[in-house]
Amino acid sequence: MSAESGEGSDSPPVSNLPSHVSTIAVRQLTKLYGTFPAVQSMSFDVAPGEVLGLVGPNGAGKTTTLRCIAGIISPSSGAVSIAGHDIQRDAIPAKRALAFIPDEPHLFEYLSVEEHLRFIARLYGVADVETRIPGLLRELELTEKRSALPGELSRGMRQKLAIACGLLHDPTALILDEPLTGLDPGGMRRMRETITARAADGAAVILSSHLLNLVEALCTKLLVVRRGECVAYGTIDEIIAAHPDLAGRSLEDVFLALTGEQKTNA
Repeated sequence: MSAESGEGSDSPPVSNLPSHVSTIAVRQLTKLYGTFPAVQSMSFDVAPGEVLGLVGPNGAGKTTTLRCIAGIISPSSGAVSIAGHDIQRDAIPAKRALAFIPDEPHLFEYLSVEEHLRFIARLYGVADVETRIPGLLRELELTEKRSALPGELSRGMRQKLAIACGLLHDPTALILDEPLTGLDPGGMRRMRETITARAADGAAVILSSHLLNLVEALCTKLLVVRRGECVAYGTIDEIIAAHPDLAGRSLEDVFLALTGEQKTNA
């Protein structure tokens, strides 16, 4: 598969993979703020079991792209399909299939950890909530905090709670924006295991992170963006094949070269 980034000789073609094959299908996504193009003609697919790493410098349009995919903001043009449902025209089934976990979790001040999960379970109609909640609490190391309010939790624990809420309804599309924010090394390892397990179970995952070691360890494909445009898309090997001068470089060097923060011949 490939993605389209708009004009330019390095722009890969739009994917020929039918939208119904991919859990997440993005076609010509464009978002304008006034006349400023935050995202420009972005097209890509994420199939079941894939982990797509969305990377780029600050202000590249990553969060805007994720918010459009999740249906939080409307694109200026283009389309997003989640599990075969258009996120704008068929929003309810599309959003039932996805979970969007932002880098800043928004929690309810007067609900405990367990009450958050039960509230989310009612929203999504999760039938087996009594068996799911204990398992999620164990997986995300929240069992001892099940009665705590958000104000009593550390930044990392609040992030874990947001992730638990997102995973409770077993989404087939998982969108993570800087998921390791605030986590200690043990929490980071647990989160890597959680993401890997969800992908192994068939979820399509988009992971946006500045932690390139995390991206390299977890992601099956990369989408590199700069100034709202895709500058590279594919596996690391495919990206290197398209840019032979980057062969033998570290992922950090490849990232810096592709985003224009370092000359490729440096």
